[in-house]
Amino acid sequence: MKFQPIVVLSALCLSASAFAEGSVDAGQAKSATCVACHGVDGNSVNPEWPSLAGQHSQYIVKQLKAFKSGARQNALMSPMAATLSDADMEDLGAYYAAQTANGLEADSSKVALGERLFRGGNTKEGIASCGSCHGPSGHGNPTALYPSIRGQHTSYVEAQLKAYRNGTRQTDQNQMMRDVAGSLSDEEISAVAAYVQGLR
Repeated sequence: MKFQPIVVLSALCLSASAFAEGSVDAGQAKSATCVACHGVDGNSVNPEWPSLAGQHSQYIVKQLKAFKSGARQNALMSPMAATLSDADMEDLGAYYAAQTANGLEADSSKVALGERLFRGGNTKEGIASCGSCHGPSGHGNPTALYPSIRGQHTSYVEAQLKAYRNGTRQTDQNQMMRDVAGSLSDEEISAVAAYVQGLR
């Protein structure tokens, strides 16, 4: 099942000049070691690893810095990021942001619940909609460093939501993701992760 954007995201309030700019060409050359996990052009074929194609450049930079500093932990990514300079991170961010994400399909059996949570949240539990930060079609908000999550693998999204819920991932601003994920059941996490995978 495929989903098309129904609302155009609002214009950015800050200009791109507020951020450093990397080189797409340099980033492509430096991405050679990333291909094994994140796929050619940033489209991962392994559902355990995120696709990076089309991700906001500064969000990628932020996550690489978190892996390098130890704020975010991963047995494979932490040592990879440890050797990167700030310029390397900017170049990689620029390269992956310039790539086109491949579309994926959603599990139709989970779409109804996933869409309800993504678009409307759960007022009874005080859960905000995913779309309020990530946008109605999952494109995110680059100015606020809210990532694009459209077409991301279900397995990866589910793993990250559970990591936020149990506190092993703490790279969210003002604990927003930990608060949201902390109120989600396993069934809800599975459903919204499946829905996200089908977004375009």
